[in-house]
Amino acid sequence: MEQAGYDPEDGPYLLGVDGLNMLLKFYFKSQLLAGEEELKLEQFEFVSLPARGLRTIPVILHQHADQIISLRLDRNPMLEIPLDFIQSCTTLRELQLTNMSMVKVPQSIKHSATLHRLILSSNLIKDLDEAYLDHIPGLMLLHMGNNRLEDIPWYFPRMRALQTLNLSNNRFRTFPEVVTQLENLRELDVSFNMLHEIPESIGHLSKLERFILVGNHIARFPPEISGLTSLRVLDCRRNQIADLGVVCMLPALQHLSAEWNSVHVVDLSLGENLRVLELAHNDITQLSLVPGPMGRPPYALTTLDLSYAKLSSLDDIALSQLSSLRVLRLDHNAIRSIPDTLGELRWLETLSCTDNKLDALPQTIGKLGMLRVLDAHNNSLTELPGSLWECGCLEKVNVTSNFVGAWPDPPVVASSSSMSAGLGSAGLGLGVDSPTGLDGHLTVPGADGMLALANARKQSLGSSSLKDSSASIKDSTREALPPLARSLQKLYLGENCLSGDGVLRPLMIFVELRVLNLSFNDIQDLPPSFFRNMTLMEEIYLSGNKLTSIPAEDLPRLVRLRTLYLNGNKLHTLPQELGKVASLMVLDVGSNYLKYNINNWEFDWNWNFNTNLRYLNLSGNKRLQIKADTSSQRSANAANNRMSTYLPMLSGFTSLSQLRVLGLMDVTITTTAKDATVDIPDENMDRRVRTSLSTVCGMSYGIADSLGKNEYLTMIDLAHEFHGNGDEAIFAMFGRTHPTRGLQPGMSPNPFSKFLHDNFVNVFKTQLASVNKEDRDGNPLYPKKEGIRKALHWTFLKLNQEIWENIVVGRKNSQAAGIRLHSHHHAYNDSAYYRMGVSGIALYFHEKTIYAANVGDACAVVSRQGVCHELSQKHDPYDRVETARIRAAEGWISDSGLVNDEVDVSRSFGYFHLLPPINARPYISSYDLTEMDEFVIIANRGLWDYVPYQTAVDIARTVARTERPDPMLAAEKLRDFAISYGADGSTMIMVVWVADLFNSARSRQPTLDPILDPQMFKVNKKKGEIRDRLLDRLDWEVSPPTGHVTIVFTDIRNSTHLWEANPGMPTAMRLHNDLLRRQLRFCGGYEVKTEGDSFMCSFPTTLAAVWWCLTVQVQLLHESWPLEILECEDGKPIYDAEGKLIARGLSVRMGIHSGHPLCETDLITHRMDYFGPMVNRSARINGSAQGGQIMCSMDIVKEIRARVFETGEETEYSHLQTTAAVETIKRIGVVIKDVGEVKLKGIELPEILSVLYPKGLEGRHELKEAPVDPSSSSGSPFKLGMAQVKELGVLTLRTEAISSGRVFKPVTDRKASIQSNSEAQDPAMAAKMIYADPNLLLPSINDKTSEADLLHVLDSLATRLENALDAISNRYHVPLSPAVDFLMTALTKDGALDRETLDYIASILRR
Repeated sequence: MEQAGYDPEDGPYLLGVDGLNMLLKFYFKSQLLAGEEELKLEQFEFVSLPARGLRTIPVILHQHADQIISLRLDRNPMLEIPLDFIQSCTTLRELQLTNMSMVKVPQSIKHSATLHRLILSSNLIKDLDEAYLDHIPGLMLLHMGNNRLEDIPWYFPRMRALQTLNLSNNRFRTFPEVVTQLENLRELDVSFNMLHEIPESIGHLSKLERFILVGNHIARFPPEISGLTSLRVLDCRRNQIADLGVVCMLPALQHLSAEWNSVHVVDLSLGENLRVLELAHNDITQLSLVPGPMGRPPYALTTLDLSYAKLSSLDDIALSQLSSLRVLRLDHNAIRSIPDTLGELRWLETLSCTDNKLDALPQTIGKLGMLRVLDAHNNSLTELPGSLWECGCLEKVNVTSNFVGAWPDPPVVASSSSMSAGLGSAGLGLGVDSPTGLDGHLTVPGADGMLALANARKQSLGSSSLKDSSASIKDSTREALPPLARSLQKLYLGENCLSGDGVLRPLMIFVELRVLNLSFNDIQDLPPSFFRNMTLMEEIYLSGNKLTSIPAEDLPRLVRLRTLYLNGNKLHTLPQELGKVASLMVLDVGSNYLKYNINNWEFDWNWNFNTNLRYLNLSGNKRLQIKADTSSQRSANAANNRMSTYLPMLSGFTSLSQLRVLGLMDVTITTTAKDATVDIPDENMDRRVRTSLSTVCGMSYGIADSLGKNEYLTMIDLAHEFHGNGDEAIFAMFGRTHPTRGLQPGMSPNPFSKFLHDNFVNVFKTQLASVNKEDRDGNPLYPKKEGIRKALHWTFLKLNQEIWENIVVGRKNSQAAGIRLHSHHHAYNDSAYYRMGVSGIALYFHEKTIYAANVGDACAVVSRQGVCHELSQKHDPYDRVETARIRAAEGWISDSGLVNDEVDVSRSFGYFHLLPPINARPYISSYDLTEMDEFVIIANRGLWDYVPYQTAVDIARTVARTERPDPMLAAEKLRDFAISYGADGSTMIMVVWVADLFNSARSRQPTLDPILDPQMFKVNKKKGEIRDRLLDRLDWEVSPPTGHVTIVFTDIRNSTHLWEANPGMPTAMRLHNDLLRRQLRFCGGYEVKTEGDSFMCSFPTTLAAVWWCLTVQVQLLHESWPLEILECEDGKPIYDAEGKLIARGLSVRMGIHSGHPLCETDLITHRMDYFGPMVNRSARINGSAQGGQIMCSMDIVKEIRARVFETGEETEYSHLQTTAAVETIKRIGVVIKDVGEVKLKGIELPEILSVLYPKGLEGRHELKEAPVDPSSSSGSPFKLGMAQVKELGVLTLRTEAISSGRVFKPVTDRKASIQSNSEAQDPAMAAKMIYADPNLLLPSINDKTSEADLLHVLDSLATRLENALDAISNRYHVPLSPAVDFLMTALTKDGALDRETLDYIASILRR
């Protein structure tokens, strides 16, 4: 029961006797004698009999045993296979016995002399000691995954034919060394065990081609792994590996996957065959390429993935060397520029550099003649290179979320005299005058036309002399277009700075365009002939602009248009021509100003003429009224209908037979006449109809969804208000992003989602009543909050049980269950539903507290003053806690992260065939709302897979700054961004404005309003002044304060030393700057200037400055610092006496002082600057602080005591302090430590100072700053370890041996006892070998050796290495330049060293 998600007390209440059949699987044995079951088999070569209830081998198989080549008996209850049957199978090659609960391998199997493939996965086998599989001489493949093995028996090395061995998802804690003696092994999988290291003997597997070790705890590869000279594929994802240098040099390696490890410095010397290198989700701060051994080609790498790292720059030389690259992924880094050497990657097909800090793309990008995909969304690009027009293969460009103001003008194309004479300055409907009499075919502008196009943008905004042309480009002159105009199919330009029709005109010559996304710009009008040449268009996104109309004339030409998003504009009507777009399937015109007579179908659009619509959203059009048709109106319309003999009811929707989603929220539907009706379709499993208001319990909410590429709706939402309780509501959603695989045609993907939607509230009420019962003494069974959490827990489990009984089994009586079922519930009983599952999340609002419960990948976050707080947890099979739970329940995780290689979540409703590994036990949390909270975002993975939590909050908050702050707009914006970023499945997003709970009349600019009083302090609303997309989404920066101002100075402790020595400092500095600037926006501060790592900031109020300093100090602890910073002396984690973390990462000191400075605007930067004694005093106060301290003057302390502690007298500025600052400081907590009088440098009078600490960090006051030791390892990329020094020592010994013409091989006592010295038998060979214990030849070091002593040993070893290399140079007559290449050539010709040793030497010398 516990494995299925139940607590001990849950069982009797939830399950009872009848519910056990969901947990326990009973197999009923046949009454026939064993083997008498009738089987009908047409052939006996390949026999597959899974889940037949067989207890033994059927007689018919005995009779044809000699014909069987492959036998599969999965999921049968037999435990043994008769020996006579096995011996009769004289041609048996494959035997598969999975999911049979076997604890031992059947004894008879060892007698199968012809067996080649044995698959025993997903059983309960604990050992193979008595299996004696070595008796099978030709066994080539053995799959033992998902068993309980802890060791491998001694006889395994005898299995000389074994080539494939799968030991994944077992219980190995140490790598079984006997495996390394399988000399012919080619594939080895040890994924999802508990391995911590790989033995040195791994190098013996010289024929190994595939090595999979995903999801272990491996920290390093031994040097001996260089012996895997045949290895082609290495998958070491989700380990703790820090160095990949030795494996990258493997000569045959083609594919290396090392995502989710601890790699932070990558010095790669790539092997000659390495094609794919995947390093995503590593904290990489440096990347450099080191040449390989002499004679190898430059680099064969075709795919390089460095996403989700911490790179701040790319080395231009390193990039240029990757000349064979076809795919380059640099997403989610901090890269500010891409080198011009990008243009040398002539074979590059995909360039993805999303979520960086790029302000420009290199002009050399035009040289990438093979480029097909360019994705640079979410950067800071202000313009695009004109050379993009030369990319003749480019099909997709995504530059969403940048600052692009215009698409570059097309190049001037020289045309022949005849073309010029025939076309003159013909345009493409680009605002350039065109000759008359054109036939409507596509026509290309001549040279004059291209020049006119370039001038059109300049004149379009102010000139009315330019007229639209009806010209188009003739097919015969199509080749005269720039290459990009003939290749581009998908263009994403959402959330940029596009405005005016002039900047859009270059887009009109993209004749192959299928997808165009211009959402969330500042577009007010589209050129009248904008769509003329876009006849291949399939999807158009124009959401979030300022459009009052759309060009109508050419809409009927868009015969392929399927999707049109117009939501969030200023449309009052839609053109009648839209009804002629017959292929239109998705139309979103929500959140506009639609207000027109829908019955005026001859001039205005009516939805009934788009009969193929599957998604129609009109929600948010609060002015739209749908007036019911009367019988007289219908008769009049039919009489005037000249289009056809049939005219549908214009106010109804039932003619849209394929409709899946209909949004009518906040739309007024009136039926005044007696015979008037509005025919709204009923909801069912495959149709969602929303007609409610967008308010629940006084909270406004919005919802946005999309079908994606799915034919059916796969997500269903729920918003319910408990009548009689004004503060009690439920928001929920259930479903999947994509339909379950294996659904047969005609089967709905939504029976579970619909069932949950219809029954969640009733079941929750029942469970809530149960937990509120009293015991015999009259006390409640559970405290209030704990009771609600328990009710949610029971609700999820009970609903999962009801799904099983009512849908999968289909046997429960609906009256007895108290569950409302539909008339079509009989259709549910299908085996496909047994393997179906859905994610779900529910938020219960009660007394200004949120109780959240979720299973799967539907999650929620709440925004508190712009900072996201998670309310849920994604149930990811890769999560180590979830992995352990799944393994304990006899489940397993595939290399692709799927439970039993089927499901991508670890908890869910349904998936009963995988219960208990996948159960419906929810993650539950509670969150107390305050006036600082703004809104909640609830969404499925269609959003969260593409938009991080904090970014989603930032995007939603931008709606609060618009003229129409509306949660519906916020939800639509998030959905549209998810689509722009790549979401292609069903996406559903709900935004609930919880700020309305505290003041219904309160502005929906919750953070901005409390921070500053708009009558006292102005806000700087210059959009895009700071060209950083992350900052641009935040609150507007305050205008520079004047008068009484609070100044804060900050700087980083020991920053000079860190810059000189620590390679992680560039990334750490970027994180530091982003954090400080982000919090300035939240707290209402003004960035005056920066000098190096120092910030000077001004604040209009004292407590706003204190708020900012406290928040920054707290968040610095939790920043994702580079590993180099965390492992150095200046950034290592520090704990106080109680074990609390008080310091981690960069240590920032701060100084605060208030006064009246001299305020002057800088003539160069145009930003306010401050001067005078008050500023000098602030700087000196900061200089007196230690790292992690906030030093302040007495004026600051007085204000804290007056407004925060409320123990002191108010000052003359106390009334200016904002409620947001006071409440936040109280919530964080502040501790004051008096310092006393301090004589500040250069200031005559001493200042009374105090130190502020956030509550919980006052332990910093006991820390003493030590002087910087230039010889310390603060700059080391990692802490110096004894193992690393010993490894370097062995390398030194080997190099010294080579200098004398011999080879050193380390020998330990353990190896000497088990290893024979075959080389010693050959006297000539023995003379060239040195066998010795390295511990006898190297300086003695142990765990107690100090880091300083290790540095001395390291220096000694470096000297010995240098001397040995000089000796090698002299011995082999190596010239000074190029020494390494000559040395390798000489060693190769000498022939004294084997290939393994040569490769190893080369890898060292090339580092």
